[in-house]
Amino acid sequence: MNQEIVASKAKPRARFLVGRAVAFLILASYCTMFAQNRGEATNQTPPFTIPAIHILGFEGTSDNAKGKLSIESNMLQFQKGNATAAQVSISSIQDVSLGEADKQVGGKSMMVGKAAAPFGGGRVISLFSHKKYDTCTLQYLDANGGVHAAIFQLNKGQGETLRNALVSNGAHVIDTNDEPAKQSSEVKK
Repeated sequence: MNQEIVASKAKPRARFLVGRAVAFLILASYCTMFAQNRGEATNQTPPFTIPAIHILGFEGTSDNAKGKLSIESNMLQFQKGNATAAQVSISSIQDVSLGEADKQVGGKSMMVGKAAAPFGGGRVISLFSHKKYDTCTLQYLDANGGVHAAIFQLNKGQGETLRNALVSNGAHVIDTNDEPAKQSSEVKK
């Protein structure tokens, strides 16, 4: 139990100051990196991208192709997987029309289940076996002034988001809500 305590060669105060200095340098470099990354993020607008199904209309894109619809550098692009993106200039878009559609889901197994349901229960099953979608029809001009259209199927609620993004980037949209009410041509006697 006779142990001698040997003092370290460095003074405790000097070790404490070196530790604090290292901690301060690490903290300062972290704050500098964070400030640089934060400044870069605020200068760039995030690209608009949503999943979509190209029903028809874009040249070079197969019908009923699943992919991503995005807005980048004033171009509307549809890209299927890693293939080359089909694109159109947003300023050439003349109108954006939105609609709603629904599809029955479940395939053959759902049809067999509906047929096997007793007392007309298949009709009740049909009420709940539909999925709703938004459709978006774009009318645009090509480089020669020819009028084209493309139809996309989007998830429910994304049609209005796409339309607003296109309008904010310069697409021309005909607002059907502001049209004057059509008058009847019927003559009363």
